[in-house]
Amino acid sequence: MLHLALTGNIASGKSTVSTMLARHGATIIDADQLAREAVAVGTPGLEAVVDRFGAGMLQADGSLDRAALRRVVFHDAAARDALNAIVHPTVGRLREEALAAARTRGDRVVISDIPLLFEVGLEHAFDGVILVDAPAPVRLERIVQTRGLPRADAQAMIDAQWPSERKRRDAHWVIDNEGDLATLQARVDSLWTTLLTLPAGGPLPQRVPTADTTP
Repeated sequence: MLHLALTGNIASGKSTVSTMLARHGATIIDADQLAREAVAVGTPGLEAVVDRFGAGMLQADGSLDRAALRRVVFHDAAARDALNAIVHPTVGRLREEALAAARTRGDRVVISDIPLLFEVGLEHAFDGVILVDAPAPVRLERIVQTRGLPRADAQAMIDAQWPSERKRRDAHWVIDNEGDLATLQARVDSLWTTLLTLPAGGPLPQRVPTADTTP
């Protein structure tokens, strides 16, 4: 089994790439989905979030108000660290369970979708890393247009993550997503063809040139 990480800064198009890879047949383990499970109603994770951030983080039905929590942590590094300390251990356990199930099924390519892969130091835990990237001004416009946020809030979300230049150095593949969907699809198709040629179960011998993702 080939186990890869997929990452990308906010509004890079990572989720779109994840969907495209799933259509090719990759098994996707989505860290965002696991994080939601970690703080679902009735979980110790949600209780810990309320203890740390207050009951104002809950919606009327008792579930987590993710938007309210996001507004806090994107402006406060200490708050982000506290939230990560609550959520990440459970997410890690759930990922290992999903990975074990994929291994039992005999899945060929498993991709863990982890937005903060580099920030939490997990980049070396996989056979290889795929980074989806787009220029910061493009990502800023996408956030403003798709989420309706003020530019200051959108910029704070971008600033809360490592700059993509730092991540590009350690990624095995970089899929640039500055253009249209057809171009992105062609780049993902090219990457998938490459992935199927790789040996399963071992780290890549070296970083793969990013040009390999360009059709």
